[in-house]
Amino acid sequence: LGDGQTGFRLELTWLRDHAGAYELGENESHLCMRVAGDYDAVREYHRAMGCICYENHDMGLYFISDPDDYWIEVLPVK
Repeated sequence: LGDGQTGFRLELTWLRDHAGAYELGENESHLCMRVAGDYDAVREYHRAMGCICYENHDMGLYFISDPDDYWIEVLPVK
């Protein structure tokens, strides 16, 4: 979803296999950042920092965790 005026978007995701109702404490929300430069170099930098908490090679994305343990999705610009 976008506002038609800026490049910002909101993505809504349906987790089809989620059992039961969502609970606020499940931490299903996160930020996503796209890497405009050398995506592989940025991923290696994050790997060296030890902050990658999940990686999905098939989808070409990974997540890093911030100091408060919030997940931030990192994607290449496609």
